[in-house]
Amino acid sequence: MLDHVIRDATVVDGTGAPGFTADVGIRDGRIAAVGTVTGESRTSEDATGLVLAPGFVDPHTHYDAQLFWDPYATPSLNHGVTTVAAGNCGFTLAPLNPARPGDADYTRRMMSKVEGMSLVALEDGAPWNWHTFGEYLDALEGRIAVNAGFMVGHCALRRYAMGPDAVGGQPTGEQLTAVLRLFHEAMDAGAWGLSTTQSSTHSDGDGRPVASRHARPAELLALAKAVGEHEGTQIEAIVAGCLDQFSDAEIDLLVEMSAAAGRPLNWNVLTIDASVPERVPRQLTASERARKAGGRVVALTMPILTPMNMSLGTFCALNLIPGWGPVLGLPVPERIEKLRDPDVRAEMLHRARSKEAGVFQRLANFGRYVIGDTYSPGNEGLTGRVVNDVAAERGQDPFECLVEICASDGLRTVLWPMPTDNDPDSWALRAETWRHEDVLLGGSDAGAHLDRMCGAPYTTRFLGDCLRGRRLVPLEQAVKMLTHDPAQLFGLRERGRVREGFHADLVLLDPERVDAGQATLVHDLPGDSPRLDSKAIGIRAVWVNGVVAIRDDEVTGAVPGTVLRSGRDTRTVSTT
Repeated sequence: MLDHVIRDATVVDGTGAPGFTADVGIRDGRIAAVGTVTGESRTSEDATGLVLAPGFVDPHTHYDAQLFWDPYATPSLNHGVTTVAAGNCGFTLAPLNPARPGDADYTRRMMSKVEGMSLVALEDGAPWNWHTFGEYLDALEGRIAVNAGFMVGHCALRRYAMGPDAVGGQPTGEQLTAVLRLFHEAMDAGAWGLSTTQSSTHSDGDGRPVASRHARPAELLALAKAVGEHEGTQIEAIVAGCLDQFSDAEIDLLVEMSAAAGRPLNWNVLTIDASVPERVPRQLTASERARKAGGRVVALTMPILTPMNMSLGTFCALNLIPGWGPVLGLPVPERIEKLRDPDVRAEMLHRARSKEAGVFQRLANFGRYVIGDTYSPGNEGLTGRVVNDVAAERGQDPFECLVEICASDGLRTVLWPMPTDNDPDSWALRAETWRHEDVLLGGSDAGAHLDRMCGAPYTTRFLGDCLRGRRLVPLEQAVKMLTHDPAQLFGLRERGRVREGFHADLVLLDPERVDAGQATLVHDLPGDSPRLDSKAIGIRAVWVNGVVAIRDDEVTGAVPGTVLRSGRDTRTVSTT
């Protein structure tokens, strides 16, 4: 007897083939039948007019901590994501050296700074009862509603082996041996591979470059070779050029790491903007060179424009503009005084619009910012207005106007930059770039930057755009890009397709309605900390391993997910 049958659905199976009408039967967590199902089942439902697709796979998240207080990985699961890859960018919560209990506090403060996680939520929402990476994975096993695989972070490995010297220091021979030993132990426990960062934007809770940024190529290549000694593994790496354009040395490093491991290496995020036509060819040079060297370098790119709010009062992307950090790092009264100085503002604008700002130049058109939440009587009625319009009324230049609005709120004002790459040429370039064999959709950063952005709903928003908006790709291809393609990159065993024998990770959606609601600020993290959330529209149900985890945008309370472990749940993916 079948556990459940979904009848008369339009099955879009993840292969890119045309959708077809069929029944899908589920038994013991697997897809037991696809076609006309006549046997008995415990339950069934009519899916006439609805699309049944494989569960979506998000290749870049930071749910490492959130899963402890939110086993549903909301809002990703609501938007059809049944499998998440976490432990990215070199940052993981394990291993932790038992001889240094303070390392847990260092890790929490680092994650709060570099990934925008609430420190209170990190302190109160996770048990912190592990030391080894395997113990961390075991702490999640059996209590999550999504399938989750975790890379092991280079920063944690260095911190464990080197202590405070991990920041600024080079490992001795003995310490490097310890790093590699810890890495192999994590891999044996089921880590998916290595994640590391060399990005100039990644700093710890003390404002210093995170540990992996101090690693030299020899250390990175030693770890890459170690990745290749384990079944079903990957590398995820971030370098400074990921934000704009790679240097020759960065391309060499990514290519050499992938080739040394004999494993795919993915990075994020590829920003596509028709006003910078040279960026995409430059970034994909790494992929082309890797193919020739026996490796594979895959770029992650988002199929939607993910709005990210800004503030002059708290750490955000504005702090990363060259020359802005020292000003925005001052105590608030001194910061306001500096920002009101015309000479200081002129220098800040010059730096923001210079070539050295790279991709952050996108943030420098302050007249196009939309004013979000305000807090002072003087700013009443400004929410939702464009700075240019307010500046014209006041006879101010846009940046001066923005500063005065924020100063009235004690710099608490929420600001929303309008995207600069929402033009037809940029969307045409995206559609073209998506066809490249080494470009993959993803990079949501779900679980991170919680009060600044909400990338998790990219799946439903993309599908809605494909069905009723720009229609850049057909539905069947869009589903393949969200399911089969990332499952193939990670070598997921029997996931990513609607096929008999595969795990029953499924999404039932209404093609006439599927979309994502506007991001809104909610206070549902431990300690009443805020985050942005987005309602899923048109998602009828989500199954994880054959069990309904979401029904009409509400969690069911079931926790059918599993911690996906390398080798057991993943196979090795060839780089050739």
